[in-house]
Amino acid sequence: MRVLKLELKGITKRFGSLVANDHIDLVVEPGQVHCLLGENGAGKSTLMNVLYGLYEPSDGQILVDGVPVVFAGPGEAMAAGIGMVHQHFMLIPVFTVAENVALGNESTKAGGLLNLEATRAKIRQISAQYGFDVDPDAMVEDLPVGVQQRVEIIKALVRDAEVLILDEPTAVLTPQETDELLEIIRQLKNDGKSIVFISHKLREVKAISDVITVIRRGKVVGQAEPTASPTELASAMVGRSVNLTLGKSAANPGKTTFKIRNLTVVDHNGQHVVDDLSFDISQGEILAIAGVQGNGQTELTEAILGLQPHATGSITLDGQELLGRSVKHVLAAGVGFVPEDRTVDGLVGTFTISENLILDQYDKAPFAQGIGMRPRVIAEHAVKKVEEFDVRTPSVDALVGTLSGGNQQKVVLARELSRPLRLFIASQPTRGLDVGSIEFVHKRVVAARDHGTPVMIVSTELDEVVELADRIAVLYRGALVGIVPATTSRDVLGLMMAGVPAEAAQEQALAHQNVGESAESSARNTGEVHE
Repeated sequence: MRVLKLELKGITKRFGSLVANDHIDLVVEPGQVHCLLGENGAGKSTLMNVLYGLYEPSDGQILVDGVPVVFAGPGEAMAAGIGMVHQHFMLIPVFTVAENVALGNESTKAGGLLNLEATRAKIRQISAQYGFDVDPDAMVEDLPVGVQQRVEIIKALVRDAEVLILDEPTAVLTPQETDELLEIIRQLKNDGKSIVFISHKLREVKAISDVITVIRRGKVVGQAEPTASPTELASAMVGRSVNLTLGKSAANPGKTTFKIRNLTVVDHNGQHVVDDLSFDISQGEILAIAGVQGNGQTELTEAILGLQPHATGSITLDGQELLGRSVKHVLAAGVGFVPEDRTVDGLVGTFTISENLILDQYDKAPFAQGIGMRPRVIAEHAVKKVEEFDVRTPSVDALVGTLSGGNQQKVVLARELSRPLRLFIASQPTRGLDVGSIEFVHKRVVAARDHGTPVMIVSTELDEVVELADRIAVLYRGALVGIVPATTSRDVLGLMMAGVPAEAAQEQALAHQNVGESAESSARNTGEVHE
């Protein structure tokens, strides 16, 4: 078995004038789980793409067992014993597991025919060794996301990877799938493999790491032990002290003003991506929609906004039917909306901040008079909102596309929360934001609730769901699994996200807890006997 020590010395990567990685030093010892912690955009993935041969470094050296190497592409990195599982899987859905694993690493038999049986045998051997439970003949498109990720890991192990790079590996996993992945990582570590674990999630980093390297704005700003507190790690990520707990008061729900009844959305293949969905939201409460990405959340919000032509059922706000109405009509009815992709659906990058702040009100008073717009009023409004929402910009005339992700999101929030609302919807409201910006966004969402507005949050981040919600609705394959209190345990929520109904999830979680307590008690008693 090969044992690899990996070293990065002074790695710098520039894209024009942008320095994505700035003289980064990093050492990954054999059999070590080395976590790279940093916010989205900090340069973590860029660094790993350099290591994997996808990018050529602008400066610096990569050393494997003390020997400088230059990778012209991923093939050379794999040949050196380095494998990578990308955040977005590189699998072909209509191929089997064995076909995906063999792709690019084909073995042949007499006559030049593909020898898939050898690949199947290797998959079975690795699956048994690490408890992957992966069928070589299963079609990838039929596999749960967590199993697809195992296929990606198997692809690397089949190629004899000794260093495995995992880029945001838990982004699309349920809590149970995350726990299973962490256990797999521990087994790989015990087998002598080195793991580079890229994440911005403090809970997981603390649970799995041997050492933590924190990257901020392309630079290494320090190393920490897994015993470091979440507050210390968060502060290192952001560069200032942050408060990780919102400490919101209990909700005081009022009249139920937003109702969805039997909502169904059919895609172009005739599949029900939203399946007979019904729920209510009252004034002064936050309902969080939880679930793994791709279970109908996007289509649900699109149906509410009038962006889904193939939707049936009923969506009412203050008794007014919204389904089938135009986006303009829905917004005029008092719906504020923060889309999941701010750059595509929330902002016009080539417009100024001032212009983006009035995208849905440019033709209304006080910003318009007759057929003309009022530039002075628009500018004054922008100055006020930039200050109120702490948008970091040299001028309200700056193009919004030049702002950081956090400041772009603040512009969207400022626009949506600066008019009278009857309903506020925020989809993935903190995606791509640093811890400080997340703190700000969460406070604004809760303030909208406390102002008496019904609020619907859609998030795949379970920590965010638990932090913000007064009630939690879980979607699985477009259907409502159940609506539960915000105090519901993460174990139960995770089971629900995998499609287990709420009551059954409660029973399974309780049974698992009892088994764990029994095992712990037995271990203590055994220890007492030996003593």
